[in-house]
Amino acid sequence: MALEARLRELDSRHRKLDRTIEEELTHPATDELRIQELKRRKLRLKEQIDSLKARSH
Repeated sequence: MALEARLRELDSRHRKLDRTIEEELTHPATDELRIQELKRRKLRLKEQIDSLKARSH
């Protein structure tokens, strides 16, 4: 059960970062460095999610 809770938490954070990136891209003065950092964080979360899913099977 703890694994499922962790997966839900990571998935929630991943979706939130996705929304944040989308919002940032709508601004005319987009900060590319901020977007790159957000994308890196999102990718790290995705890698953690995939790793946990692989261990659970």
